[in-house]
Amino acid sequence: MASTLAASSGSPKPNPFLQLDYLYTPSTDVAADARLFTEVLGGRLAFAVEGMGARVAMVELTDGPPHVLLTDHLEGDRAVYIYRVDNLSRATAALKKRGLKGERRLEIPMGPCSSFTTPAGHRIALYEASRPAVLKHFMGRKDF
Repeated sequence: MASTLAASSGSPKPNPFLQLDYLYTPSTDVAADARLFTEVLGGRLAFAVEGMGARVAMVELTDGPPHVLLTDHLEGDRAVYIYRVDNLSRATAALKKRGLKGERRLEIPMGPCSSFTTPAGHRIALYEASRPAVLKHFMGRKDF
C-alpha cells in the first residue's frame, strides 16, 4: 500500500514508493570497494558478477534494504536511489503530473525501471519487481 505525503497546499498526495531497495553506486574499482564494504564495514557480499563489460557487487550492510550495488558502468558521482513500486506506469505518470521530467526507461534484472534526474542532480529510479527470481539467481555468485 502506498503511503501519502503532504503536498505544499496541505492536501495529501499518494506516494507511489513502496520501499527503497537499492543504492546503485558508481565505483572505479568494484572489487576493492566490495572488500572495504565487507572487511571494514562488516557487510555481507551477496554477489559479485561480471558480464557484458560491467562489474556489479551487491553488499548487504543490514538484514533488510536498502542494499548497496557497487558498479563500474554507472556514469556520474551520485548514487541512484532505486525504489520499488506496485505499478511502474501509474507511478511514473503520477510523478510526471507533479512536474518530474526527463524519464529514461530501462530494464534492470528485477524488472522494468524508469530513471529521473532532478534539476539539482539527485538520481531517483522506480522499478516494478516483475522478475523477483532473477535476484535469487545472482545470490552467492562471485565472479571476481
